[in-house]
Amino acid sequence: MATVAAVTIFVLMFVLIVLDKIKRHYVTLGCGLLTLVVVFGFCMHSMPAIMETLSLHSFIEPSFWYAAGEHEEAVAGINWATIVFIAGMMVMVEGMGRAGFFRWLCLSIAKAVKYRAVPILITFMLMSAVLAMFIDSITVILFLAAVTVELAQLLKFNPVPMILAEIFCANLGGSATMCGDPPNIIIGTSLHYSFSDFVTNTGLIALISMVFIVLYFYFCFRKELSKNNNTAGTVSYPNPGEAIENKRAFAISCVIFATAVVLLVTHAQTGLTVATIGLFIAIVTLITSGKDAMIIIKKLDYETIFFFIGLFVVVGGLEQTGALTKVAEYIGQVSEGNIYLMIAIVLWVSAIASAFVDNIPFAATMIPVIKTLSATQGVDLDVLAWTLSMGTDIGGSATPIGASANVVGISMAAKEGHIIGWGKYCKYAVPATILVMVISMVCIYVRYL
Repeated sequence: MATVAAVTIFVLMFVLIVLDKIKRHYVTLGCGLLTLVVVFGFCMHSMPAIMETLSLHSFIEPSFWYAAGEHEEAVAGINWATIVFIAGMMVMVEGMGRAGFFRWLCLSIAKAVKYRAVPILITFMLMSAVLAMFIDSITVILFLAAVTVELAQLLKFNPVPMILAEIFCANLGGSATMCGDPPNIIIGTSLHYSFSDFVTNTGLIALISMVFIVLYFYFCFRKELSKNNNTAGTVSYPNPGEAIENKRAFAISCVIFATAVVLLVTHAQTGLTVATIGLFIAIVTLITSGKDAMIIIKKLDYETIFFFIGLFVVVGGLEQTGALTKVAEYIGQVSEGNIYLMIAIVLWVSAIASAFVDNIPFAATMIPVIKTLSATQGVDLDVLAWTLSMGTDIGGSATPIGASANVVGISMAAKEGHIIGWGKYCKYAVPATILVMVISMVCIYVRYL
């Protein structure tokens, strides 16, 4: 009964988000409340389930702020580490924007490629993938989407195609390393893989896929961007240096950003959690912003934060009732020892599930499953781990709610008046996802079997 209720609420949430008639943060918060009352209250009569899903105790646990030798994100219910991290990065990006950093960067890039939209598309795709290898994809999209919107306003083109391509490339680049995407961090820390293990395995697959993805998005958007980008050569653009009105604030924002990059790249070694890093960066940004601090706080995208909170609660209902575990266990039953079939099922089920269910809890749920499959079916655990990594990382790219970077990128576009609906997003993201999944499956078959 509880499982049916949890799945029903999730489907209701999904349908309402797709219909896009009600603001999505209202939808997820409403469905999250239904999960707490109906699933945990009426069906399960379980206060512990409610408390575990709300996960308020996380804040007082030392591992929430410092997690040497353990992973802080593999939790049930609301992942407050992710929420704090997103909020902290929002503060940093807003502060950098006010300091003129993004305007300076977009003018510099525009000048370097002679203000042509198509070269900017390719450059930003590559930049998104490379940055996401070392920085959380959420941060990459917060950074690049802001630049893209600013650049689009200057050059008079539609920023939506670029933001869609950047989102996908951020998820693809994130799959290449252990610190690139949350599912990879979960897999790496749980199964004791190193940064180099990911680079030499999923990294190679991501590199091959990137070649095809750049070509895919180039052919998808080159006509639209070329048609709309008609101002090159007819408008006198300011010198990039003129965008820096306050050199001190600009220098401070650069130092803060560089600090954030270093902390995120090394957080597995230092033990500092993403929550600690996000909070630290936010505090430093606000302190150095002086009188602009309150303005920055008021401009934060609270709708996105509330969206994540509600989404985590609904997914927590699926976790607590065992719905995700049942899906995972089904993989072992169907494959019946066939290695090729098992890999295909793990890859495609992970991809499809991650397109609709946040890939963080799904990856955490699947890890004990692939361990069992390896022990009972004699399949190399490494192969299953790389399969799970590509499935969860790339599958999340297929829909607007599949990965955190998707939600953040779409929200930032909407904040500037550029609405990206489900139809528009899936039209380009679904074929790209299928393309990378096919490449991944072929690479795994050829290399490991």
